[in-house]
Amino acid sequence: MKLAELSGRRQGLMPLEAYLSPEWFEWELDEIFGKHWQFAGLVEDASEPGDTITAMAGRHPLVVVRGEDHRLRCFHNICRHRGTQLLRSAGKAQKVITCPYHDWTYSMNGELIDVPERACEFPDLDRSQLGLHPASVETWRGMIFVHPQPDPPPFKSWLAGIEEHLGPHRPEELVEYEEGRSQHRIAANWKIVVENYIDGYHLAHLHSETLSMYDHAKLEFGFAGQHFWFREPLAPDYLAKVEEASPLPLIDHVPRAEIAAWVPMLFPNIGLSETESSWSTFHVVPVSVGETLVEVRTKVMPASSWEYLKQGWSSWASFPWKGGGRHGDDPDDPMASGDFMAEDVFACEQQYKAMRAPRFAVGATAQRLEQSILGYQERILGALGHSP
Repeated sequence: MKLAELSGRRQGLMPLEAYLSPEWFEWELDEIFGKHWQFAGLVEDASEPGDTITAMAGRHPLVVVRGEDHRLRCFHNICRHRGTQLLRSAGKAQKVITCPYHDWTYSMNGELIDVPERACEFPDLDRSQLGLHPASVETWRGMIFVHPQPDPPPFKSWLAGIEEHLGPHRPEELVEYEEGRSQHRIAANWKIVVENYIDGYHLAHLHSETLSMYDHAKLEFGFAGQHFWFREPLAPDYLAKVEEASPLPLIDHVPRAEIAAWVPMLFPNIGLSETESSWSTFHVVPVSVGETLVEVRTKVMPASSWEYLKQGWSSWASFPWKGGGRHGDDPDDPMASGDFMAEDVFACEQQYKAMRAPRFAVGATAQRLEQSILGYQERILGALGHSP
């Protein structure tokens, strides 16, 4: 189906080409991901001098480094010689950053410090003018965020009031459970994944068993600036026995009266899941117009017996939330897996497959529980300078 044939059809406020057009995807890389703060990792990823982590902000490959002075800095991950990407992944205890192509070498402060055959090949080279291009880095609640510009809009302004809608969790005091780190490749546009994340209507239906420990009828949600916030309490039966029923130790600094699922989505693509026993990041990474990578990382209470945690984890296949399947017992059927993430992936992919169908259309939008999707689409269009 040609793009022109899609132009009159919409997914809510968005034209269908926003989900199907490679050109629109490239536009988003520039205007959304290249101009908003992006999640890069946890502070523990770069805790010691010489530690490095890599990240993408739209088209911009970035590297975060911890210097000898313990300060975090961010640079464009591009050699100033021929533009080669310098680092491919995270590193530990590095003294310098060396380009793999021609061995141009930079200090952890981004200064160009060595050029092979400089005297004969580059006799007039001014190294002071060829340091790494600076970018920006900030830390917040144990997370690292980056921006490709050296002087971006202030990070605190970007947060725009979302902090008051977060749970009382203190992720800096929690520890990551490495065995719970996961990646999910989803055959759908990244906005479909985010829209599913903030959709309150599907919780009591798609996840009627897998998320039955939460009281979906009492969920609250809204927007703070560009960011979405969401909260729903525990189901009464689960709350009454939560100490015994929780698969992992309860987070001890969360007051019982505030135990709930706090699930914000920071614009445009980093979700947080703050529950009775865990705190997780849900990072939606656009790969292409029709492919999305979701990276999940989870932190839990420090415990004297990691064996207890492992036992709890093994009993809940889709940590931190697990219930029973409702569509049969076929282990290869995502709708029968008892895994809420598998259910979401299946739903996103099925919706995306249908978008090119000649009869595809959004027939109605829930008066309350799907207004989050329209609000999010408004913010996407606004960031693109585009009217609904």
